Amino acid sequence: MRRWRRLSSPAESHLMAHLRSTVWGPAEFVGLPPRWLVREGLVAGLLGAAAIVGTTLFGVWTGRPSLADGEAGLVCAVALALYLSLVGAGRALVGIVALLGACLALQVPQAAAGVVLAERGRVQPVVVTSVEDSRAVDGTRGRYLCAVAYRDGSPLKVRIWRGCGQTTRPGDALTVVYDPMGRVAPRGVEAGAGMAGPLRDLAPWAVALVAGSMVAVVRSYRLSVPSAALKATGRGATARR
Repeated sequence: MRRWRRLSSPAESHLMAHLRSTVWGPAEFVGLPPRWLVREGLVAGLLGAAAIVGTTLFGVWTGRPSLADGEAGLVCAVALALYLSLVGAGRALVGIVALLGACLALQVPQAAAGVVLAERGRVQPVVVTSVEDSRAVDGTRGRYLCAVAYRDGSPLKVRIWRGCGQTTRPGDALTVVYDPMGRVAPRGVEAGAGMAGPLRDLAPWAVALVAGSMVAVVRSYRLSVPSAALKATGRGATARR
């Protein structure tokens, strides 16, 4: 039996190389990437993560809703993705970094509130007035919610889940931490809670964002300007840097 094997033409090989370069970046270097390129990727990722976290934390601390709700962090994530696109990073990597940046931006508001309460919060005892099992509402989360009131009988506008458990009953005493400036909603006190806890929850997202940005920048390295760009600019083949 004769076996037939179809050989790819140079045009098809060029097309596949072009698609791979467009999706994952050209990465036109041999061996390890240049150190300056790795540094550039790390700096881009660190600045992006710092901007996402910093703008939201500043908004929560100062009570500016336009920054505290995470929208400013999403803008910073989009700006980082735009920068990666401008340096020629692969579209798949740009999308991954944009997704990681958005996830980080959505996680920051709660963590920032925890940082503010850990730094300037005040502790006050409250009394439980009612307990609700949230599983009876959505059927998925096994979290108990406690409606509480201060000693003078004035109720809190928010329900507390930290410190509220299956054994909690109306009349029990709980402890809440509140912001004396009223910029962060009160929450129950957790054992061992501090500033490091909320920031630790953000660490995996921030590390993933920095790593993704570094890989995207490293793989964006191109030895020569594409032919289309040559025709448009009239310049000879030069390195991206």
